[in-house]
Amino acid sequence: TENRIMPNAKDAARQIIEHMPDQATWDDIMYEFYVKQKIETGLKAAAEGHTVPHEEAKRRLLGDGA
Repeated sequence: TENRIMPNAKDAARQIIEHMPDQATWDDIMYEFYVKQKIETGLKAAAEGHTVPHEEAKRRLLGDGA
């Protein structure tokens, strides 16, 4: 994996907007911000060890018989 320093929120927002097409709507922009925030939250949780093994996730989703 690439070892980069994560940009702060303001810089990340600029990068997202700069990479969007000129005709992007407010909804498009807000969706991209939402996805970026969710990904960063998940990466942070994984780095802190707050994860569930695959088999446990399947059991939770499909029930004990999975």
